[in-house]
Amino acid sequence: MTSETMTSQTPTSQPTTGTTVAPSPSPGGGTVLVLGATGKTGRRVADRLDALGVPVRRASRSVSGPGSTPFDWDDESTWAPALDGAVAAYVAYAPDLAIPGAPETVTRFAAAAREAGVRRLVLLSGRGETEAQRAEASVAVVFPERTVVRCAFFAQNFSESFLLGPVLDGVLALPVGDVTEPFVDVEDIADVAVAALTDDGHAGQVYELTGPHLLTFTEVVAEIGAASGREVTFVPITLDEFSAGLRADGLPDDVVDLMRYLFTEVLDGRGAHVTDGVRQALGRAPRAFGEFARREAAAWAGERG
Repeated sequence: MTSETMTSQTPTSQPTTGTTVAPSPSPGGGTVLVLGATGKTGRRVADRLDALGVPVRRASRSVSGPGSTPFDWDDESTWAPALDGAVAAYVAYAPDLAIPGAPETVTRFAAAAREAGVRRLVLLSGRGETEAQRAEASVAVVFPERTVVRCAFFAQNFSESFLLGPVLDGVLALPVGDVTEPFVDVEDIADVAVAALTDDGHAGQVYELTGPHLLTFTEVVAEIGAASGREVTFVPITLDEFSAGLRADGLPDDVVDLMRYLFTEVLDGRGAHVTDGVRQALGRAPRAFGEFARREAAAWAGERG
């Protein structure tokens, strides 16, 4: 799932960039705009650019402080100030590219970005999402040089997003059965995005990013347990039971609908294959889920608050 909305704001450790090739500076020495800069991928992309000495403009509805600017997908008056002087842009649509109307909105933004002088645009997308793939195609029409990072289900959904609470409770109940997924480490997504934002060699590419192995959700909680020492059980439930639980937790109907879409249209086995997108972009293998779990074990050390 590529949603940037259900995200913890708890500070994370310093980014680990692995063995990526050192990128070039931003084109023309200008500013790189990062949309969704408080989200799981956006904040990692912005932090990496900062570490490289690349001027960054962090943009979101909630971001504040030096080098940041307000941005709202539903308020197009915020787009031009965010794009002003930017030479590259990382585009993470919230709540998710899969929602109706997202392709049209993202395409209008991509057209505005090109008109404003943006030369590199990186679009975060999701595997198996019909609307997301439609957005990719329409963005390519107005911004042919764009780079797409099309991602599998985020590993970090278990450590800093909507699945953290159930893991801390010790029971992960989801309507997925024995479906397998090549969960991708968001650190890999950020590495690929930064490479594409800072190097012309990625223009026009579509990188499908996955982890190196297929895992069931039962195997995922076993990996989490082995890394953290926490006992976690996976329990398959029906979609209606899952939806009722979301509503009981106070989630609004639009979020419940998005989650139902995820677990019926995306996590239905269609993504049960690995790809070499990380290697294509970076020349190295993707991080395994076990590596992610060991690195993030502290996220599961406490109790649900």
